[in-house]
Parts: sequence; C-alpha cells; structure tokens
Amino acid sequence: MITCSKTYRDVPLSHRQPFHGGRCSRLHGHSWSVTLTFGATELDGNGFVVDFGDLHFIGDWIEENLDHGIILCRKDPLEEELKRLEESGLLKITWVESASCEGIARFLFEVFAPMVSEKTEGRASLLSIHLEEDSRNSATYRPSSTE
Repeated sequence: MITCSKTYRDVPLSHRQPFHGGRCSRLHGHSWSVTLTFGATELDGNGFVVDFGDLHFIGDWIEENLDHGIILCRKDPLEEELKRLEESGLLKITWVESASCEGIARFLFEVFAPMVSEKTEGRASLLSIHLEEDSRNSATYRPSSTE
C-alpha cells in the first residue's frame, strides 16, 4: 500500500464540552488543522494515490460546514437555545455525538471516507484523520479492522 496526506490548515472553528468541569464547557475556538491520510494499492494513471487537485470537494465541505462555525454535542443541555441562535443566523452549527477533538476526528472520518471512496471509484481509501485543535493538542482517528 502507498499512502499520501493532505492538510487543511487554519480552519477557524469553535466547540464546547458541555459536561466538562472546567473552562472547556464554554464556547471557545481554535485554529484547527485537518490532515487526511489516503491509501491505495494501485496508483492512478498519473501515479497518484489521490490527485490533490481533485480534493476540492473536501475543502468545499470544510468551508461550508466548519469555517467560522461551531461543532456541538447532540446531547448539549443548551441545545434548544443554541438551535434558536442557529435559526437566527448567528451560529453555524454542526451537531456531532462528541465535540471533543477525538470525537470530531471520528466524525470527520465518517463524513470524508465515503466521499473519497466515491471520488476514486473505490481505488483509494481514507485511512485516518489527524486533527489538531491548536499547536499543542491533537487526536487521530483510524478505524480498527473490526469496525
């Protein structure tokens, strides 16, 4: 298998951990970086695992859903209030199971993996997502072979 990676840097995105006992329970933002690692056993006609120039669909998804947005936990006790703010146009929310760095990495993998498979007609796959919420904190999601 041959792998390659593509990184999207400086994504302004907020989140909160509503059940955290500390300051992470408040809405706060980071300048996120998302690194996708792709793999294939066969290269395309240009010798690529994936053509970086053809990944605009990922960048477009990030810009539309994450850029200047907020990721929130579906079980947030302030869900109704936050939805009202979203409806007013003040917030752009992506709802996930877990708004931790780890949970967001898993969510992004689950969003992007089928997109990559479809774009490459199954020749290449997304192997992992490495997510940095700032220069000090990160998480990597790579599905186990049993998932």
